Amino acid sequence: MVDCFPDTQDKAPALPVELSRVGVKGVKKLLTLNRGEKLRPIVLIPTFDAYVDLPSDQKGIHMSRTPEAISEVIEEVTTSDAVEVESICAEIVEKMMLKHEYARKIEVEMESDYMFNRKSPVTEKNSQEMGKLIAKAVGIRDKDKITIRKSIGAEVVGMTVCPCAQETVKEVDKNKLLEFLDEETTQKVIDTVTFASHNQRGVGTILIEVPKNQKINADTIIEIIESSMSSPVSGLLKRPDENATVMNAHQKPVFVEDCVRNMVEKIVDEFSYLPDDTIITICQLNKESIHRHDAFAEKVSTMAELKEEMKDILN
Repeated sequence: MVDCFPDTQDKAPALPVELSRVGVKGVKKLLTLNRGEKLRPIVLIPTFDAYVDLPSDQKGIHMSRTPEAISEVIEEVTTSDAVEVESICAEIVEKMMLKHEYARKIEVEMESDYMFNRKSPVTEKNSQEMGKLIAKAVGIRDKDKITIRKSIGAEVVGMTVCPCAQETVKEVDKNKLLEFLDEETTQKVIDTVTFASHNQRGVGTILIEVPKNQKINADTIIEIIESSMSSPVSGLLKRPDENATVMNAHQKPVFVEDCVRNMVEKIVDEFSYLPDDTIITICQLNKESIHRHDAFAEKVSTMAELKEEMKDILN
């Protein structure tokens, strides 16, 4: 059947202004990633946002073509052994480039809840923990050449302990101890006891560009984020686990800035093989317990720049 409806989107707009991003947000899909016969498939319900730029001589984008491209790629993936969500985003960008021939830039972003397993620190109880899987792909059209850059990342909740408050508590308690103990004994107590501080629920995020023919394990990113805070958190903790979590966290107090710097060091150690122009985004949000505001820190850099900074520090 011939489509008899004219494309209003192709008409000239009343105001010929170019738009940076036009698209759809919140497209939800069921995604099953097969991982071969020996591993169970991963089931995700990701949310996709997809955008194209719009030239000044076109009234609108062909909106239905974007979710259509997402659906086509998802259906193809469920019958294959592909497991990289960033590659799925890149495939969607590629299809959108064909469907939106006027677009010079196309962006696809994906987020999904992601379950991973953890054991509690003392009783070693198994617990399913929730993180967030993040993927992104950006396509640039330059005449007949299309370049696509893709990224993979994660967002994870952990626990941080404020070093500043802990130091003030320690100083106050030290002065109280000196009222009835000598200096040497007081110092032994200070060196032995774990001091209180206020805590934050930290949210760490890493997004790393993935070069062509390279893979980055999302679980490794999650481990880097968790280990950069004072302590991981868990949905299942028995009493000995709660004690260990609190004690361990207070023995590793960190500022929001420390979390980002810790992630920088671990990323350079783990992914030093990535090309120098690989763009890496790291951020930490600490949700304060004694303030009405939150604390935030971020680092956006290339791998070459991170390596150079770490080399200067180590030397």
